[in-house]
Formats: sequence, C-alpha cells, structure tokens
Amino acid sequence: MKVWHFSEMAYHPAWEELGNSLRNIIPSSTYDPEIGADLYHRYLDEWALCDDLGINIMVNEHHATATCANSVCTIPMAILARETKKVRLLCLGMPIGNRMDAVRVAEEYAMIDVISRGRLEMGFVKGAPFEIWPANSNPATLMERFWEAHDLILKALTTHDGPFNWEGEYFQYRHVNVWPRPYQAPHPPIWMTVMSPGSAAEAGARGYSIASLNTGYCRTPDIFDGYRSAASKAGREAPKERFGYLAIVGVGDTAEEGKRRADQILDYSRTTPRAASQFWFPPGYTSNEITAEMLHNRGPNMIQLRNGGEFRMQYGTVDEFINAGVAFAGTPDMVFDQIKEFHDHVGGLGQLLMMGQGGHISHEDTVANLKLFSKEVLPRLEEL
Repeated sequence: MKVWHFSEMAYHPAWEELGNSLRNIIPSSTYDPEIGADLYHRYLDEWALCDDLGINIMVNEHHATATCANSVCTIPMAILARETKKVRLLCLGMPIGNRMDAVRVAEEYAMIDVISRGRLEMGFVKGAPFEIWPANSNPATLMERFWEAHDLILKALTTHDGPFNWEGEYFQYRHVNVWPRPYQAPHPPIWMTVMSPGSAAEAGARGYSIASLNTGYCRTPDIFDGYRSAASKAGREAPKERFGYLAIVGVGDTAEEGKRRADQILDYSRTTPRAASQFWFPPGYTSNEITAEMLHNRGPNMIQLRNGGEFRMQYGTVDEFINAGVAFAGTPDMVFDQIKEFHDHVGGLGQLLMMGQGGHISHEDTVANLKLFSKEVLPRLEEL
C-alpha cells in the first residue's frame, strides 16, 4: 500500500468569526495576509518533510473558502516538485470542467512533470457543488464540459508533431501545441475522485486510479465493485493499486494522544458542511435521483456507522468517525489494525490518502503524527 499525505491548507483563524458559512459569501477582509503567509510556509514545510519520511504528497484546491486556502493546486505542487526529490506528487484535484482554459491545465501538468523528473500524478475531478459559483459554471452541463476537457487535455499532452486545432462544443482553439511535453510517456497517471458506483465505473472503464472520501465501511464496497465491474467489461485489470481512500489519520504513543490528534484534524470534516444552503444543490449538478436520495437521507452530510446508525458530520465524535471508517486513530498498532480491517472489508486497498493535518492541529503535532506514522505504521502497510 502506498500512502499520501494530504492537507487542505485551511485558514482556520477565520472560522469562528465567519459563523455558519465558510464558503463563497465570506468577505476577504477576514483574511490576514501575514498570518496566511505563515500558514502557507508551514503547510509546505510539512509536505516537504514527507520526502524524508517516504510518504507521497497529495494537493487539492477549492475556491472562495476558509476551509482551503489553496485555490490553484499546481502552484504548491510546482514548489514541491523542486523541493522534493523522491516521493510521488498527486494533484487531486483539478476541477477541469470548471476551468476556462483546458490547454493551460495541460501546460501546467506537463511543466510540473518535467520539473519533478516524472513524479507527477494528475487528478481530474468534478469539484464540489460550492465550486459552481466561483467558477461561473453551468451545473447542468458540467460533466459534458468535464469530459470534453479531459479529451482535449490528453490530446494536448500526447500530440508531439506540431499544432492541432480543436473545435468542440465547449472549447475552441485554433492552435494547440503544448511545450514542454510531459516527462512521463504517454502522460502522467490519471486519478479521479468518486462518490458513487456510477462515477467509479467511468474511471474503471478507462483504467484510472480512484479515490473516495467519507464513504466509510458502508458505501465504499459498492463504489469499488462499480469500478471492478466496469473494468472487467472493458477488458481491463483492476489491481488494488487502482483503489484509493481518503481518511483522517491520528497516531500517538498512547491511544489518547492518537485520538486527540485525529479529533483536532476532524475539525476539517466538521467545518466542511458549513456552507449556506443555497450552495449545496445547484440545479443540474446531480441527477434528480441522486438529489432525491440525499434529501431522503436528510442531506449530504450524514455518515453511516457500521451498525447501521448514522451521525451528522459536523457533530461527530472521533469514536464515531473511527466506527464509520472515516478516521483511523490511536496507537500505531491500533491504526494499522484499523486500516488493515478496512482494506480487507473493501476487497483490497492500494492507496491511502492520509489527512495527517487539518483543523486545529498544531505544526508540532502534525510533524509528530507524520514521523510516528512513517516509523511505525508505513512499513507494515507497504507489505499489504
């Protein structure tokens, strides 16, 4: 199993002041650039440490939110491509359906791949529903635009005999000629985030790697089976290396210390739902069936427990998150056993996206969390 360290680079000093909505409508006057600069350098230092610890790096992006101050995932990734030498680098993700310039996405990915000497893995994501407003996107046609951007980016990365033109429904270019070309041939490995068997099937049919989050013990097996079924129909293998899962991870010398660290990181999960209600269901973002199912389940923020119960994400305790398979926490032995149990339950897991920093956890605790995980848990996971 490979492990990736992930942080959303949150600007948590504004969380209390902003109240019930941390997205889209927040005034930038609540952002202090001096504090923000300190946080950026802190997060980059924590990622850079991973090069010595043997933990790969994952970066994402969000917009107009205090939960994630990284609005361009390729900027920190470009920095880390130069500052690190060994670990793999995953951008997950790039909301390509929301990007106005798909060719620029190809250029950014190609350049990072060259700077890193072929360590980039590129993610294509739909993006959260809140992202529709900052991107000025049409939610009803988002996935059509997504797949056209996908096709254009891959053609741009793999065409090496001079310019071509592109006349699509959503993108038109008279002259596409990406320089430099990627270091990896034909292009860096591709990932997609998935939250349902249907979206997993789209990735499985193409042989891409997938990652789900907050799907836990109850939903993840069906999602992974959706991938396997589509891969089989397409005549593709579905090795466990294609299956990724994002979870909060807190490790300590004692169970109490590990759970305390996880509990602080889980403030990320508890603040994720803090968005004004009008931003949750943009018309056409999901099908009527999926929207009805979420509303029937009392909203998109319910987490299912293994025993069939449920809890709201914003109010969950660390033990509830562990029970659900959304967090792994405790001593190194406890964390390994929890991950191993989840691995077996879902039929194999090849990639753990470890949120080892988030919420209000301090820099000192983050470093201790990463170092202890690397020393006591990672070697055992690599043998799974």
